[in-house]
Parts: sequence; C-alpha cells; structure tokens
Amino acid sequence: MFYYVFKAVVLVPLLRWIFRPRVEGLEHVPTEGAAIIAGNHLSFCDSFLMPTMVKRRVTFLCKKEYFTGPGLKGRLTAAFFRAVGQIPVDRSGMDAAQAAVEEGLGVLGRRELLGIYPEGTRSHDGRLYKGKVGVAAMAIRSGAPVIPCAMIGTFESQPIGRRLPRVMPITIRFGEPLDFSRYAGLDGQREVLRAATDELMYAILKLSEQEYVDRYAAEAKAEHQPPVLPVRPAAPTTSRLPARGRAA
Repeated sequence: MFYYVFKAVVLVPLLRWIFRPRVEGLEHVPTEGAAIIAGNHLSFCDSFLMPTMVKRRVTFLCKKEYFTGPGLKGRLTAAFFRAVGQIPVDRSGMDAAQAAVEEGLGVLGRRELLGIYPEGTRSHDGRLYKGKVGVAAMAIRSGAPVIPCAMIGTFESQPIGRRLPRVMPITIRFGEPLDFSRYAGLDGQREVLRAATDELMYAILKLSEQEYVDRYAAEAKAEHQPPVLPVRPAAPTTSRLPARGRAA
C-alpha cells in the first residue's frame, strides 16, 4: 500500500516536474503476469524514474549498501527501500550472485515485475557495458519474458558524484519483449546464458544508442578510479637558535 501511495503522491508529480519524461514503447510492458524489465544504468534516479512510468509495481534488486548505511540517514534510507519493497543483494562472490537469482525468481514466482540492471552497476562514463548472466538465468528458469529498457539523458542529468539532478528532459524507451523459452532446461550451460545475455544487451544498445564496451562495468570503473597514494609523514620541524655572539 505504501508503495502505491508514495508513488502517486510524491514520486510521480516530483519526477515528472524535474525530468519531464517522454516514454516510448510502454505498450510492451505486460499488464499482468511475471516479466523482467532489464535496462541500462546511468544514474541513481533510474530506479525511481522508470517505475513511475509503469502502472504496475516494479521490484528492484538493490545493492545491500542501501540498507546498511550508518546513522540516521542510513536508517531512513533503509526504511524507505524496505517500504517500497526493494530487495537487498550482496554483490560479492558467486554465492551472492546465486542468492540474487533466487530472490529474483521469488518475485517472478509471485507473477510480479522484476527490475534489474544486467551491467551490475552504474556506468561511470555513459557507455553501455557487458551484461552479467544472472538475468538470463532468471528468465530461462522462470519462463518470464524480458523487456529491454533504455534510460536516455539521466547520465547527463545526474552522473556519479552529482548529488542533485539537473532539470532536463529524459526519454525512457521500452523494447519488444524477448522470449528465451527456446533455452528451457539449459540455464546450467554457461554458453547459453552468455548468448541470451548478449542478445538482451544488443536490444538495450539499439534502444539507447550508447557506445558499447565488451567488458564488465565494475572492472572498467575500478581502473578509472585514481590510485590512492601513500601519505608521507611530515618532516619534523626544528627551531634554529641564533649562533652565540650573533644578533638574532
């Protein structure tokens, strides 16, 4: 209940005023039944802006750091994400990846909409990066269609490091659903997961018209960070006394 009230009273009016979003292809989002909305990830506001354009509830798999922040701000942030039904995900290690898949399958099992970013993290430079195979595993195991989605303009509005978004128009494009039922029973084969994921990323690329980089975003982002230089201790200061017999 809180999700729909907060969305209708706060999010929709606020985000429509800030971004003046233009939506294309909304008819591709099913009005009932399980489905995955998989899109590019350019800005913090993506997870709020896209769901405001969809009448149905969209549940995202969120990084667990949104639920574990310190102090009052951290508690308020965690309470907000829980209230709107978002699911915390540990993004480190293979066991964590499998746990995220199981959480996503739970959402799809309830015949709901699942929102996910195949890149795994926000793009630091506005380009589209190689997708991770978790979304393909969920689609194949559940039989749910995957709707590619492209956010256009959110990187320019609020790139990483910018606290408040610039007021500017945004476009949200939904593409035709992708059906991976031909891979049923093959979700354990890495080659199959890779092929399905690449098909999805190509569909997102056509919608977003971004430059594509055939490597994982987290790796590229780590290389982009400036190296942390060791801090040298300050040299001890000594006071010089004037030589005996001389004027100071």
